[in-house]
Amino acid sequence: MMAAGRAAESGADVLLLEKTEQPGKKILISGKTRCNLTNTKELDEFIAMYGVNGSFLYHTFNHYFRKDLLQFLGRYGVETKTERGGRIFPVSDDAQDIVKAFKKYLSDNKVQIKTGVSVNKILVDNGCITGVQAGTKIYFADAVVLSTGGASYPATGSTGDGYRLAAAVGHTIIKLRPSLVPLVVNEIERAKSMQGVSLHNVRLTAYQAKADEIDITKIPVKDAGRGIPGKHPQPPIIESRMGDMMFTHFGIGGPVTLQMSLAVVDALEQGPVSVGIDLKPALTIKELQERLQRDFDRYGKRSYHNILKELLPQKLIEPFIEMTGISPDKNGHEITAEERGRLLSLLICLRFNIKSSLPLTSAMVTAGGVSLKEINPRTMSSRLVKGLYFCGEVMDIDAETGGYNLQAAFSTGYLAGESAASYIRETCD
Repeated sequence: MMAAGRAAESGADVLLLEKTEQPGKKILISGKTRCNLTNTKELDEFIAMYGVNGSFLYHTFNHYFRKDLLQFLGRYGVETKTERGGRIFPVSDDAQDIVKAFKKYLSDNKVQIKTGVSVNKILVDNGCITGVQAGTKIYFADAVVLSTGGASYPATGSTGDGYRLAAAVGHTIIKLRPSLVPLVVNEIERAKSMQGVSLHNVRLTAYQAKADEIDITKIPVKDAGRGIPGKHPQPPIIESRMGDMMFTHFGIGGPVTLQMSLAVVDALEQGPVSVGIDLKPALTIKELQERLQRDFDRYGKRSYHNILKELLPQKLIEPFIEMTGISPDKNGHEITAEERGRLLSLLICLRFNIKSSLPLTSAMVTAGGVSLKEINPRTMSSRLVKGLYFCGEVMDIDAETGGYNLQAAFSTGYLAGESAASYIRETCD
């Protein structure tokens, strides 16, 4: 919608072909239907959220960025607000308002929209765009903007069509992987026993190793990973982050898990991956040892089961009793130093072996896509086919949660639409 609106605003006659019955379906589910539009981070920090491919977006963001987006939405009556982590939402908390703004933008600029049209081929003659084909119908055009999204949330129309269309005209597709996706563990029964428990301000660390190979004396004390300034994590550590997470019937989910998921997915290609959860990250090992000693002395006549109530959410107590192998009825003063050590180890490193992620269709974002080497970052134009442009998730660009993926879509859409209109003026006048 941004690409179509900007192309029309720049003087082109524009036809928007939409596969589903209405445009903007993915916006409607973004940010849990509230639509996390963008983020307040400064440009360099913003770019870092896209990892190694982020530098591709420098020109785009210098051309059209957060201020421009918010001014655009303001013109259509959408007020915004900033929340924790710099996330920017519409004041209404309603993604419908964003879709309405874009529909008005398209209407104001006389963009023709055809819904229920599934394009199956991009037409090229002598290295130049001539149109697209949808079933038996051909739509002639001098330029095409491919803005099909990724392959996640297929119910919104993002079924990976863009990758097939781009590949058919010679583009390289970097391997598609799920990003921002929950993780499946091998210890499925343990996860089920903890299902529904939400953990706040814990440290989740992913390792390129089996769970029983984790060295608990070397658990990171600082965050390390994509978008985090500082040194890269030292092997076998893949990423480490503080945040909120939760247990599910298949493994782990929640914000911090999603943020680390792509690094885990990629690491699984190299070998075993495990995670350790530090439930008491505010304490050093020595401080936690001293706290446990005090608790077991203070509550010496209480049962182990009741002492754990002071340390853990209710639903974690039974699993911890089982994992430590300590009788729930044993009194605190009877518990040995070795047994306290078992509990200490679990509190600072509750371990799981990662089996896989959930499938791409369950991911919030698709990683991979059309190779950026084949796209001009100054125009979003194909380096292989004249008159072909790309924007959004169909390209090999993805980021963490926080509004970064939508800002990239809006900005690349704006530039692609503008560039396509400019190309038509220069070549067809």
